[in-house]
Amino acid sequence: MGHKVYVPVTAEFDADGNIMPVALTWLDGHVYEIDRILDVRRAASLKGGGLGLRYTCRINGRTTHIWLDESRWFVESKRGIN
Repeated sequence: MGHKVYVPVTAEFDADGNIMPVALTWLDGHVYEIDRILDVRRAASLKGGGLGLRYTCRINGRTTHIWLDESRWFVESKRGIN
């Protein structure tokens, strides 16, 4: 089972008040620019647990998911974080 990892995210609001992530910072400090938002929907994180807005994003040519859980952002990690 995966783990929920909270990460810092830089986000912007559009004119309608929708929040859109533009970059995330991984635990090692590396900043990943989000190339494109492909989908936004309310969904559960099946690997990490929890529910929130799931953003399907394109980062460096790869599709990944990030979640906004109330006021914190998280990703699913395949390994535990020590």
